[in-house]
Amino acid sequence: MKRKDDGADVAAEIARERQQAVAKAKRVLVKVGSSIVTADGKGLNTRAVNRIAEDIAHAVSGGHEILLVSSGAVAAGTSRLLLARRPCTIPEKQAAAAVGQSGLIQAWERAFARHGLKVGQVLLTSDDLGNRRRFLNARHTLLTLLGLGVVPVINENDTVVVEEIKFGDNDHLAALVTNLIEARLLIFLTDTEGLYDRDPRKHSRPRLIPLVRRIDPGLETLADEPLSGSVGTGGIASKIAAARKSGHFGVPCVVASGRLRRCVSRVLDGEPIGTLFLPHEAPLRSRKHWIAFTRQPQGSLQVDAGAVAALRDRGKSLLPSGVARVTGRFGAGDLVQIVDPEGKEFARGLVEYASNEVDKIKGLRTTEIEATLGYKATDEVVHRDDLVLL
Repeated sequence: MKRKDDGADVAAEIARERQQAVAKAKRVLVKVGSSIVTADGKGLNTRAVNRIAEDIAHAVSGGHEILLVSSGAVAAGTSRLLLARRPCTIPEKQAAAAVGQSGLIQAWERAFARHGLKVGQVLLTSDDLGNRRRFLNARHTLLTLLGLGVVPVINENDTVVVEEIKFGDNDHLAALVTNLIEARLLIFLTDTEGLYDRDPRKHSRPRLIPLVRRIDPGLETLADEPLSGSVGTGGIASKIAAARKSGHFGVPCVVASGRLRRCVSRVLDGEPIGTLFLPHEAPLRSRKHWIAFTRQPQGSLQVDAGAVAALRDRGKSLLPSGVARVTGRFGAGDLVQIVDPEGKEFARGLVEYASNEVDKIKGLRTTEIEATLGYKATDEVVHRDDLVLL
């Protein structure tokens, strides 16, 4: 039998967890969706931009370091080019992004200038984050901007990257940038109040889920269809995927309505708005997070049951003797998927040998590598330090 104060106890526990999640979040990444900063996809909503800038400026004055990932370049460009509809082809989208990006950064620049803050535009591609040297260079640039009191405004470089426009979204970018700059909180400002137990567009009386302690397959079924409109490329599903990625880096994530006044400040104050996703209990180090989520696999290694146990249960490196099959073409240092005998991926890692070399030494003992290849760089195909279990 439920006690009458059970609901109050649950609410109090959620409130405590919220306070704990944001208490140490000095460096915060805020991602703003197209549906918030544009007027139904027809140009920028300057009132919304000014309101969000004021909110972020208040947080900065309170001692927080804020970085902003802002969508809206294509929508802004569509308006500037006087196009009757949102671009459909890749070249049209690239052209709209090229024209709109300058308008987007100008809007943020004017909005933050009202509060004595400068902004710095940073355009990134997946190649920038996938290359370890460029990843670190981007980190140094962003941290220097923060040190100078500048608010970095980050976006994908849509004018030159076809794949990102067609398949990517800024939710994914925000999750990766969270690791890039070692943020301690990720906030999504979107057109929904948070994660509901059912699609509020299709069902009456949906219930907002205030706290998610663990992202499991059952939760992901709630996001089979995007809850956002047609303005942006993401939806609640991409927010959950981003929360999973940031959670593996030990960073909590909040999804809340960007239409609420002082939304960022209220989240930082621990108010019960939106949905809070708690981070993974055993977070990955920055480099291993980069291996797991930032780079694109160039091939795969199928391993036997003994290698699965050695990697998963005993923390070992992958040796040639455990490799059963090589798929794809890759070079030494590339990222590969590691799959079990049934073909299910369970790990990723940076490989020490090229694909043709691994194919020659698969199934062999380490003492046989040099005789087979004519040289031996290392005993391991994938060293434990360069391997991440998924």
